[in-house]
Amino acid sequence: MKILRFLGRLALGTGLVFSGISHLSFSRVEFTAQVPVWLPVDPDFVVVSSGVVEILLGLGLLSFGRLVPLAGLAAALFFIAIFPGNINQYVEGIDAFGLNTDQARLMRLFFQPVLVLWALWSTSALSVFKSRKKNSPSAVE
Repeated sequence: MKILRFLGRLALGTGLVFSGISHLSFSRVEFTAQVPVWLPVDPDFVVVSSGVVEILLGLGLLSFGRLVPLAGLAAALFFIAIFPGNINQYVEGIDAFGLNTDQARLMRLFFQPVLVLWALWSTSALSVFKSRKKNSPSAVE
């Protein structure tokens, strides 16, 4: 099971680094199209900053030690934070990344929770909270 978690973490980390690089370069226009129109921030800033965050999260997942569970938790929260962009793509019917039908865009929405769970599982992020709870002063009586 440990090897599966490790391989899953490496795959997710590599994917995040690649995605972050694509935000900053060859897929920038497609990512910009996904930024919700109601977001009161420059869409290009959103794309660039989220690309930088994805690269940092990916590097955190590819690292070792105590940083890994924290990077996993941060990645899970990031996947939740960017979910409105995926909803916007579906609602507005925006074609990007080969998602050119309502059905394809809808199916993409169901993949986001998988990414959240993948980040938590592959880094054992939730076990950090369990061990902290065990070791807290209120737990020792």
